[in-house]
Amino acid sequence: TPNVVQFAVDCERFGAQGITVHPRPDERHIRYQDVYDLKKVVTTEFNIEGYPSPQFVDLVCDVKPAQVTLVPDSPQDITSHQGWNVIKHSDLLTELTQQFHSAGVRVSIFVDPDEMMIEAAKSVGADRVELYTEPYAQGYAANREKAVKPYLIAAQRAKKISLGLNAGHDLNLENLAFLHQQISWLDEVSIGHALISDALYLGIEQTIKEYKSRLI
Repeated sequence: TPNVVQFAVDCERFGAQGITVHPRPDERHIRYQDVYDLKKVVTTEFNIEGYPSPQFVDLVCDVKPAQVTLVPDSPQDITSHQGWNVIKHSDLLTELTQQFHSAGVRVSIFVDPDEMMIEAAKSVGADRVELYTEPYAQGYAANREKAVKPYLIAAQRAKKISLGLNAGHDLNLENLAFLHQQISWLDEVSIGHALISDALYLGIEQTIKEYKSRLI
């Protein structure tokens, strides 16, 4: 409750441009069956993110979403709290990228705003990176120019080497517009917790409109 499939359909109807799910081994956020059910109805971009356990890899290759976002959180982690060390895990990420490309799935790698990690993501064959934006969100109130600076540098590097650019984690109605103003070439942002929290007050239809207005 609410029905996940119906909620996704309604989010698209209200203007959402993509649906992201994060299936974990304990299925606390989304069930694996939900992913199969959503695949049948999602008409916008379907993005599956998660740690590349064997079960997760099999799921992605079976469902064939538009995009898979690889995050380094282990099954024991409560939530994502850092990007990949792409250099250290380059062999694994190269193998995974090739496997997902063979299934026709675009690959995005979750990274910190670090130019070396951006370069490494390109070298392993990724199509995009997703910048981990929690530090930006934490520093926004005190000094938003300082908080966004490393993200702007990382984004410029990604643009220079023709790497697609996503962003996500702790983005909300307060800090999203400034990030987009500074990095206007963002391909997509993923909003989860904040969107649902805002919807408790605004309703989901108005909340989606509000978030889209921050990205004009």
